[in-house]
Amino acid sequence: MADQGSTPPPPPNGRNPRLPAKNDGSWPRWTAWVVVAIVAVLIIAAQVAGSSPTNEIDYAELRELAAQGEIESFTYDNTNARIEGTKVTDGEPAGAEDTFISTGPSPLPEDDQAFFRDAGVKVEFETPQTNFFLGLIPLFLPFMIVIGFFWWIARRQQSQMGGIMSIGRSKAKTYSTERPGTTFNDVAGYGAVKQEITEVVDFLKHPQKFAEVGARIPKGVLLVGPPGTGKTLIARAVAGEAGVPFLSVTGSDFMEMFVGVGASRVRDLFQEARKMGKAIIFIDEIDSIGRKRGAGLGGGHDEREQTLNQMLAEMDGFEATEGIVMMAATNRPDILDPALLRPGRFDRQVVVPLPELEDRKEILGVHTKHKKMASDVDIHVIARGTPGMSGADLANLVNEAALYAVREGEKVVAARHFDQARDRVIMGVKRDSLVMNEAEREMTAYHEAGHALMAAVLPGYDPLHKVTIIPTGMALGVTMTLPEEDRHSMRKTQAENMIVMALGGRNAEDLVFDVVSSGAANDLQQATNIARRMVTEWGMSEKVGPMSFSSSGPVFLGDDMMGQKDFSDETGRVIDEETQRILLDMEDRCQRLMTEHRGALDLIARGLLEHETLSGDEVMRLVDISVNGPGSGGEMPGDSSNGSSPEADTPGAVLAPPQPPEA
Repeated sequence: MADQGSTPPPPPNGRNPRLPAKNDGSWPRWTAWVVVAIVAVLIIAAQVAGSSPTNEIDYAELRELAAQGEIESFTYDNTNARIEGTKVTDGEPAGAEDTFISTGPSPLPEDDQAFFRDAGVKVEFETPQTNFFLGLIPLFLPFMIVIGFFWWIARRQQSQMGGIMSIGRSKAKTYSTERPGTTFNDVAGYGAVKQEITEVVDFLKHPQKFAEVGARIPKGVLLVGPPGTGKTLIARAVAGEAGVPFLSVTGSDFMEMFVGVGASRVRDLFQEARKMGKAIIFIDEIDSIGRKRGAGLGGGHDEREQTLNQMLAEMDGFEATEGIVMMAATNRPDILDPALLRPGRFDRQVVVPLPELEDRKEILGVHTKHKKMASDVDIHVIARGTPGMSGADLANLVNEAALYAVREGEKVVAARHFDQARDRVIMGVKRDSLVMNEAEREMTAYHEAGHALMAAVLPGYDPLHKVTIIPTGMALGVTMTLPEEDRHSMRKTQAENMIVMALGGRNAEDLVFDVVSSGAANDLQQATNIARRMVTEWGMSEKVGPMSFSSSGPVFLGDDMMGQKDFSDETGRVIDEETQRILLDMEDRCQRLMTEHRGALDLIARGLLEHETLSGDEVMRLVDISVNGPGSGGEMPGDSSNGSSPEADTPGAVLAPPQPPEA
């Protein structure tokens, strides 16, 4: 993380001084404790008031003590026949042991009254007045319990649903300058994206420069890119660079079970932003509410369309000079409503693509900064082997490598841990429990040897990284290549080499065992897909010519079912024939190469059966031995003169098989 500088101390109340204090109408949290304390005090007071530290005697004992002259006086309560009195103390002050309580008959009989008078006992009769507050306790206590129960239920509903009265309020989270901000220094790579979006930062920091020239900043900036490329992080970095409040909300937060709630929350969101003066409103996954209206299978949702209409109206309602900028992120721009993308709304689209080689190096540097790396870890090699991975994928890759290091009891993350993490992320966990019989294991070895041989002898193909027959994920074996650089376009020869390499396993089985197995199902699928794209998308068929028959855009929901073919049945037959011709020609080429290098195929298969995994360098040595003989300087895998095992020679890289670029 970059140094954020000195952060100003938070205000005493923990709020942003530029943000008005919210009054949501709810009671303070200490209210419930105050009510409980008051009720407890009243109950204790009632008990204390109704009792005294005296000795209780029965009425018969009272008569006996009175007859013996030991009772001085007592008071008779006419309401409950309670008797409280004192004993004879011979002139000394009466203590707690000289007092007593008793309960007599109600009312006190005349004979008993005469008896006590004759015994010299002073008898007083009283009718005490009831305590008003104590009398209210039994009346109001049930009501207080019921009210407290409903208050508790209301508080739970408010915490879960935002409260019945506040259901239309925005759920946006506000990030102000008092919190540690995210800046462009925290976003690794993406120099072009940051340069393009710097105008928004300059406008929020220095709006007078734009006002003097008469230029206006776009009201809305739409970040478009695959998942995991850091669109949300870039939006937060814009707010951190500009030093303005950042209102973050997801598109799903506007949707509710009640009709009209989404539109109400949109209004509240923009009102809150206007109170702040300058602010950035960021809506993540805007495609959840911004889908095309009336799009057949994907439309017809009244609540979503009302929310979208309200958002369009609010964006038209504020001027660009107000200092409010809307930012949104999506990975499906093809399904957004055209009204969102017109000038005056989201009129600027910033593409956040998958990171390039240099970007991946910077991203890996950020994620490995606080981890202990071994000396054999080369960030450049790892970045070369991760084409097509997003920033989130790279972060997960580094974490998986660290987990493998912990499992092995290591203190640092080594190159082999990244290699293991690559296999885990791309292909899945190694299935060590899977046991193959010798015949199946031998066929798998020749299958993978066929792939590895084609990758080694095809001119201009990506360098071979490693080949293994250890079952991993859904595959019984894997052959991987390491691209030297990112590929943005593909030549015809490269596409043909990919088909030959994909058919290498099937042709090796056919050449050695004179059989074909189902293990080549995925290889055939990849080869057929490349061949068909050569004919229908890339114009690499002389018979079809420079024509494209692919769909005009990404498929969304039922668009493909509702669409029609844009070519005739005769053209479809020609496409199938050309696809088949390319596959058969590449199969003939693969068979010729396989027959020519049969000795290398056997050496590679034997090495796989013995060691299960061979590095790319070891495969190249075996091919060299087959071509030039044992005296050419190459050595067999595991030879004692080499002094190293295949695993030790395996580069610490994270690799992915080359994929054809999207049209």
